[in-house]
Amino acid sequence: MAKSYRPVLQDQPMLLPVDMREWLPQDHLVWFVLETVEALDTTALERTRRRGGPGAAGYDPQMLLGLLVYAYCQGVRSSRAIERMCSTDVAFRVLCAQDGPDHTTIARFRADSQDAFTELFAQVLMIAARAGLGRFGTVAIDGTKIAANASIDANRGQDWFDRHVAGVVAETEEADRAEDAAARASDGDDRPDRVPAALGDRTRRRERIQQAAEELKAQRQRHTRAQAEHEAAALARRRRSEQGQPVVGRIPNGPHRLAEARAHLVREITSHQAKLDRYAALIAAGRKPMGRPPVPMADSIRVARARRVVANAEAAAEAAAAAAVESVPAGKGLPKVVANTTDPQSRIMPTRRGFLQGYNAQVAVTSDQLIVAVQVGQTPNDQACFTPMMDAAQRAATRMHAHTGNPDHLMGTVLADAGYNSDANLTAAGPDRLIALGKRRDDQRTAAQESAHGPPSAEATPREANAHRLRTAEGRDLYKRRAATVEPGIGNLKKIIDRFSRRGLDHATSELHLAATAFNILKIHRATPTA
Repeated sequence: MAKSYRPVLQDQPMLLPVDMREWLPQDHLVWFVLETVEALDTTALERTRRRGGPGAAGYDPQMLLGLLVYAYCQGVRSSRAIERMCSTDVAFRVLCAQDGPDHTTIARFRADSQDAFTELFAQVLMIAARAGLGRFGTVAIDGTKIAANASIDANRGQDWFDRHVAGVVAETEEADRAEDAAARASDGDDRPDRVPAALGDRTRRRERIQQAAEELKAQRQRHTRAQAEHEAAALARRRRSEQGQPVVGRIPNGPHRLAEARAHLVREITSHQAKLDRYAALIAAGRKPMGRPPVPMADSIRVARARRVVANAEAAAEAAAAAAVESVPAGKGLPKVVANTTDPQSRIMPTRRGFLQGYNAQVAVTSDQLIVAVQVGQTPNDQACFTPMMDAAQRAATRMHAHTGNPDHLMGTVLADAGYNSDANLTAAGPDRLIALGKRRDDQRTAAQESAHGPPSAEATPREANAHRLRTAEGRDLYKRRAATVEPGIGNLKKIIDRFSRRGLDHATSELHLAATAFNILKIHRATPTA
């Protein structure tokens, strides 16, 4: 029986030379990351690094890339946190060979290498292809909102920019003149291109405010153009309705809603009155009418529905007039068109838990949970993202199949939820696709009540053909794979990146490619058998 504990000797020096390969097991993710980075073509990273000249030697870009990829695999994105881990975490110490870089070096490397991350993402897909991953029989596309490195409270409207931008520009010019005067007084250097002694606005706040003002101006122009197009389309609908022509779809909101609703009511009354007159004329002529007699005007369902539409339009017009009379107190409310002074290219995004300041990230995932395409957008709506994402997934499948000849790397069916449902997405050139019509429970209830069999008719429109396929047993079974394919992929991706560290659309896109690269490396590592 032991009579004491094991000795705890923190001051015991190492008796033998240290071998870092013994610090981690052979199947640890670090070794796989190092092997993967060595297999990549990092020429683009080499061009961002300086070699030769005065000063200390720089860090190896392959080491910095491996450090970033492994950090993202662990959900660590802060450059300061990575610097600390290089001192306290064994895996990070192995990656940097106990020569940890400063957080500034890590941040600058991530910024300087952003253009290379897209190509590195494509190279990792080729490694996944050689490992047998990437089953393109079904590819699911979905979007998720990712927060930007900005506060939602930093959004400002046109009034705020009108008051502040001129002052910011004047302040900048005054600061530049003061710095130049101080420099000339200190050393007598009158060169106009001399670098000021003071760093000035290190946070780049003035630059970001000016950029936000430009973003706001562009948004207002787009909003005005879209409003004009909407107004023209609504006016054309109203005129067709007033001319007695049938108009399909819900009446759009706006100044023409009430007039079109009244024209629709007149058309329904006229149509039903014509039926009543025709029936009365046949009775007066002594002829026996075919079919049931038309119901009285007061009992017509279509006329009653048109009257309700007019009542709703009148209520909406009264509410709009009352809202126009009421003035919003100063400092209360937020204009419809705003720009963020922290990250001007980010947008307010609606989510199930409210609103966030961020971007709309699109992800295409294969049936074996491999991310083959990503995209970052500024619009909350997903419809316009479907075709670019489908084309990107198609290109990835083509490259992987050309590289391996594996039949699994042939594009099959693209699956998407109702947020992508549109005639343009159903008719765009590309692979087979299946897009939901509405909520899952509604589609399931429709399929159970109106089940279909076989292929759709040749005369069916693309939307009708898609609806027919969703009502068949084969279509239901195929679409069931969508949620099980893309939603776990997005959930695991957001464990890696739930918030962008860098600001701007291009920087966010680059960081999402880096996070997707880390995601795929994790997938390859888990799928590859250990020796």
